[in-house]
Amino acid sequence: MKYNFDELIERRGTGSVKWDEPAPAGAPADGGSDIIPLWVADMDFAVAPAIQKAVQKRAAHPVFGYAYVDDRYYDAVTGWFQRRHGWTIAREHIIYTTGVVPAVSCAIKALTLPGENVLMLSPDYNCFFSSIKNNGCVVAESILKADGDGIFRVDWDDFEQQCANEKTTVFLLCNPHNPTGRVWHRDELQRMADICKKHSVSIVSDEIHCELTMPGQTFVPMQTVDESAIVLNSPSKAFNIAGLQVANIICADHATRRRINRAVNINEVCDINPFAPVALKAAYNDSEDWLDEVNEYIWGNYQTLRSFCQSDIPAWRVMPLEGTYLAWVDVSSATHDVGSYCNRLLTEARVWLNPGTMYGRESGKGFLRINLACPRSLLQEALKRIKACEAK
Repeated sequence: MKYNFDELIERRGTGSVKWDEPAPAGAPADGGSDIIPLWVADMDFAVAPAIQKAVQKRAAHPVFGYAYVDDRYYDAVTGWFQRRHGWTIAREHIIYTTGVVPAVSCAIKALTLPGENVLMLSPDYNCFFSSIKNNGCVVAESILKADGDGIFRVDWDDFEQQCANEKTTVFLLCNPHNPTGRVWHRDELQRMADICKKHSVSIVSDEIHCELTMPGQTFVPMQTVDESAIVLNSPSKAFNIAGLQVANIICADHATRRRINRAVNINEVCDINPFAPVALKAAYNDSEDWLDEVNEYIWGNYQTLRSFCQSDIPAWRVMPLEGTYLAWVDVSSATHDVGSYCNRLLTEARVWLNPGTMYGRESGKGFLRINLACPRSLLQEALKRIKACEAK
């Protein structure tokens, strides 16, 4: 590999949420300076050299005023998706904002009235729940079901029933899916789109993980299936620049885009910082080889996790990973209370994981989520600690 993802980079003391945020209640009284955090979706890899160089060059200028988003920004976005995914995006269809979560909230605000239902495929990204509720809407969950191979599938009868509910006005899709790791196939996306169109349900697709796909998988942008879908994307997850706060809303319909743009301004998330545009351009224009290697490394980490669990933690069933760097693990054979189980791993093994119930009270029962975007030695040390804890 050209890039060294095995490098252990000290992040404590840098204001990192992942490494500096105090652990939850019940964590070690000493502050847990040796805790291995595999919880929040944040990579421990150095960013691509082109991104670091671009940000350093911008930081060398002594004035950090309001950022102007120029044509090269839009060219970088449209060029990337055309080249990487065969998706043609018109420049005027793009609205930039500070992040995908604010974009989700703006889309919900623009498309719903308080009290209406927003449908999700559960378990689902935990911030979806708060974005829906914060806009005065009701969370509607269609529960995904794992097949015999452990691949999560849509319950199509339930999905259509939920869409047919007159209160359901928006379907909020996670594509690829966090936390189950699904990369939705074109026929699945087409069926979602057909059902939503039949029942006049708008589609909002969070595609922040779209560049993180495992071998044999192909990401399909929802807007290439249904032009009316609103797509939210960002280079933040794939290129490890979440702290620079940038995302794009892609909406082809003028009237809908106008409403969303108004919501962006109402929510006051219409300005991005001066480092965001330069980082995005460096990511999309000059860092594709880095991304390819990081996907390969994450796949290796997934195989490490799966092999270790099969031989040393047999009570854990690692579900298939098609996309994202987040492993979804069935631990129902080890515990009936995943929240308490994760607390035990935190206090005794000193490994911080997310309980599945964060992503759905019912749908996440018996599961936990593990962040694989870290040096392999760190993952291996965490697994050894967990094995020792399980042996007690």
